Amino acid sequence: MKLYCKEYKMADRILMKLPQDVFIYILLKLPVKLLMRFRCVSKSCYTLIQSSAFINIHLHRTTTPEDEYILFKRSFKEDVESYKGIISFFSSHNDDGNLNSIIPDLDVPNMTSLYSIDYDKLIGPCHGLIAVMDSRSTILFNPSTRKYRLLPSSPFGIPKGYYRSIESGGFGFDSVVNDYKVFRISDVYTEDRFGYPEEGERKVEVYEVGIDIWRELDHVDQELPRLFWLTSSMYYSGAYHWITTLNHEDQLIILCFDMSTEIFRNINTPDTRQFPSGTCHSLVLLNECLSFMCYPYQGQGPEIDHTTDLIDIWMMKNYNVYESWTKKYIIRVLPIDESPLAVWKDSLLFFQGKSGYLMSCDFKSEEVKEWNLHGCQKSMRAIVYKESLVAIPSGSQSSTQVQNI
Repeated sequence: MKLYCKEYKMADRILMKLPQDVFIYILLKLPVKLLMRFRCVSKSCYTLIQSSAFINIHLHRTTTPEDEYILFKRSFKEDVESYKGIISFFSSHNDDGNLNSIIPDLDVPNMTSLYSIDYDKLIGPCHGLIAVMDSRSTILFNPSTRKYRLLPSSPFGIPKGYYRSIESGGFGFDSVVNDYKVFRISDVYTEDRFGYPEEGERKVEVYEVGIDIWRELDHVDQELPRLFWLTSSMYYSGAYHWITTLNHEDQLIILCFDMSTEIFRNINTPDTRQFPSGTCHSLVLLNECLSFMCYPYQGQGPEIDHTTDLIDIWMMKNYNVYESWTKKYIIRVLPIDESPLAVWKDSLLFFQGKSGYLMSCDFKSEEVKEWNLHGCQKSMRAIVYKESLVAIPSGSQSSTQVQNI
């Protein structure tokens, strides 16, 4: 450690003699782990690297596919009622086709129940942060700085005799107020004398992370399409998206919740094929464009015809422009256990197989591969991630503090 300190101080003396723009250019080439160490060698380095200006430059720096990691969250059973969630990081260089572990696995705190494992979401990255959430809890992470914060629960209750069903939730960034937001959508209802749910009221609660405030929206459209917690969803371009159908209709749409205006809107999708066994749809990011997959359901039902029942991948080249929908790929049916996980390097689709192991399919070659990475069935999640120095807002009066993993 003393040797490292001496080397860092020597490097600091050399670099500080350079023009500041050159110095910043060099710092932007360093991994976050080294930047975190380098800020300790002098007050000037600490001030620069901790500054909001440098963090913003680092966030919006020019990157290449080589700078992107794939991040997997998976879970393992520890005992009868306890599970352990971990996050693993991998890179792939020089097109060698291998997944290379780059840093030690991180434990996911607080979410250890079977409920959390089956019903959690991995959302992001959003300005360098990711969220792990279920209908009860939300944890914000910066995997690069190894910081996290468990967000406070919603304080809003329900009247006596009523029930609440949490339909969905999400996480994103409001560029107008420059703050992160978490939200959840619920249905508050009563039951008739036979115990059947009666028509309820849709509610949306929003938490602003930086100012540590939960509030209820007062303009919620009661005709919103019905959502379910595991409905395929993602944050993209300032809005949270779900792929769903209009109420009482079979019309497929993408429902959007704008993080700034807090208004819902729809994006129409192209006509897709229907499968005798049932049709599944899932949102993915492809070529940095909002995209979705259409594939056959592989549960009980009619047998799949592998010659005609194919997977379609649609891409919207220009966001929110219906005419820009393009069918990018048609591939053979894959043994997807629940939903696709993520597309990496614009051609490699990851999914969890029915055995619990990670699998992939190359869109171009259609090569299917099983990887030596596994977890409980249906517990695997994935996102494509690049390093960030962005700090997790602690909230002005929050009782939940930013902690080290």
